[in-house]
Amino acid sequence: MCILCGEFVTRIHWTEKHAEDRARASTDAGAKDESRRNRRRERTRRAAVTNQVLRHYGLNVCDWSGTKYILRDGKGRSELVQDLGSLWPVAQKLTGRPLDPLDPALHAALREAPAISSIANGE
Repeated sequence: MCILCGEFVTRIHWTEKHAEDRARASTDAGAKDESRRNRRRERTRRAAVTNQVLRHYGLNVCDWSGTKYILRDGKGRSELVQDLGSLWPVAQKLTGRPLDPLDPALHAALREAPAISSIANGE
């Protein structure tokens, strides 16, 4: 499927399901706007947390229009991914090796990294 057709397919990943459900349940226009803002903030925070792990592998991810994510490596390659669940296989493809969540070097790097809350808040 091409990127244009893929834009019309809406599949909500479980990490974003609760925010989407809240937005749909609300009948107040102001509450819907607040739900959208909260959803974007939550996506930004999830991207910040994910970037702490990906940094160890020379990758980074950013939100793309609140609908998808762009995964990039240090060589300038990038991939568009639907959600965080589909990000990890693509990350392995870009690095050319498996990403091991139990890697002791990754855990050491995460312990040395600044707190996630300060990254997500732009501090």
